This record gives sequence, C-alpha cells and structure tokens, in this order.
Amino acid sequence: MVLKFETDCGVNVNENELPLKDVIWVLMLLIELKVPAYLNSKTNIVRHILFTALFALVFINLYAPFGVDTWYNVTNLQLFFSSSLVILTGVLVVVISRVIMYHVYKRNPLTYGRYALWIAAEIISMAMVYTILQEAVLDTQTDFIVVFKSSLTTTLLVLLIPYTITWLYFSWMEKNRKLEKLENAGVPKTFSMAMIPFHDEKGELRFSLKAHDLLYLEAADNYVIIHYQDHNRRSKYMIRNTLKNMEQGLKEAGVIRCHRSYMVNFDRLKIIRKERDGLVIEMDVPEKNIIPVSRTYVEQVMRIFSGYSTQE
Repeated sequence: MVLKFETDCGVNVNENELPLKDVIWVLMLLIELKVPAYLNSKTNIVRHILFTALFALVFINLYAPFGVDTWYNVTNLQLFFSSSLVILTGVLVVVISRVIMYHVYKRNPLTYGRYALWIAAEIISMAMVYTILQEAVLDTQTDFIVVFKSSLTTTLLVLLIPYTITWLYFSWMEKNRKLEKLENAGVPKTFSMAMIPFHDEKGELRFSLKAHDLLYLEAADNYVIIHYQDHNRRSKYMIRNTLKNMEQGLKEAGVIRCHRSYMVNFDRLKIIRKERDGLVIEMDVPEKNIIPVSRTYVEQVMRIFSGYSTQE
C-alpha cells in the first residue's frame, strides 16, 4: 500500500516528490488527527508525571544545568536536596498542565496539532519558572533573555526525552493490550484467511467469503452490494441490509467506511490519491476501480492508513 497524490495537472507523483502544497495539505490532515486516547487517560497521566519527575531529578543532578553545583558551598547531599526542590518546582508546571489537559479534553477531541502546542506551552512555562528561580537564587547580572534561552535548551532535554520514552511505552502497552484482547476473544490476528459472514436486516446469514476476496461494499437504497473477487473475475452479491447496520461488525475484519455509500477492505487497498475533488481510493485489482472518500471519513481513513503503513 502506498500513499500517492495527483496534481491538478493530472501528473502522478510519489511521496518523495510531493509539491509543497500537497505536503502542506498532508500535514494539515495529520495535525487534525486525534491522538490516541491512552495519552490522556488518568492512569497514564500519573505515570507520565512520575517518570518525568524522576528523569528530571536524575538529569539535573548528573548534568548539573543552570550551574547548580556552584550555587552554594554545600555537601553533595545538601546540593541534591536543593536542586531537587528546584526541579520539582518546575515539574509542578507539568502536573498543573496535565490536570487541565485531562479535564479540557476529557470529552473533546485532542488532536496532534493541539497536543504539540500544549507541549510547547509546557516547555516554555517550565523554562520561565527555571529562569525566574535562577535569577532569584543566584542574583546574577546576566541578561534575562540569555538566561531564558539557556533554561529553554535544558528544559527541552528535561521534558522531550521522558515524553518520548513514555509515549513509546504507552504505545507498546496499548498494542499488547489489543493483542491480548484478540487472543482472549479467539479472533485471528490477521484477516487474510478469515471468513467474513454477511447477514441480512433480520440477522440471518446470507453470504460469507474469505476476507482477502472481499473488495468493497456499495449501498443501493435498502440493499448492500458485496463486490468480491472469485478467482480472477469480479463478482457481486446483493443482500437486504444497510451499511450502517453492518459497519460496526465489519470494522474488526478491516472493512472500513470511507463514504456514505461505500466500505472498503483495507487489505485490498492499493492507492490513496488526492484529486481535485478530494481523496480517492484505488483497489488492488487488475481493472481500474476508483472509490471516493468523503470529507466525513477522511480523518478515519488517514488514521487507519497510518496504522497499516506502520505495520508494514
């Protein structure tokens, strides 16, 4: 599966040759994607704060930024407690920030763009606290801006390193949780050989086929047309039902809604392409088969595509 775009002139380009406007368009899509829910869960926020505080304590005593080792003529133990008090005061900014984030975005979507801005605000705020503390404690004659720039550099290390580590850890934990859930439910981890059942509006089984043979579903009034591949030829089967009724049950099989009238099998997706009217999907079949992606489902399609790309 590749991500491919088409310019207004109709020239196909790969992702290494994207025009600037298409790069900006992709970035705009990405920053509007929702961050994983586990990043703003209460348990993980507590873990995040504790690990950041621990990392900061170790960092400031080993790296000794801000000249903390020259503040007073004290023992190493006294210096440890003094510098720890300073760093914990800064970490208090993270505590307050994450509590606010949890309540603000508990019900509202938190996007990658908003999350990045929030982290930037945390870094700047923490650097400002360190700068004020350093100026108040050391009473140096150094220009405030110079001290702030130094504090900002150190704060970037103090926060971004543990932030990256915790994000990777939470992501790993979430993937393990999902795998365990699949194992406990007895669902196969891959869908290539799984059979997908199709029921009518009364819940009666009407049709089933291997997931790999399914191409896409098309709504037709009160019916759904199942497009699939039977050996080397395309075939159809119609059942009385709606995509809305079938959507939730098919999501676990990798069949995703991309339009009011279409659901596609992501295992058979070949290209996602940008055209003048928006995104379109091209299926992995010999003959050209174009399926539109409506604005309502762009975020979902891009999020799932990102997951597939990561796995591959």
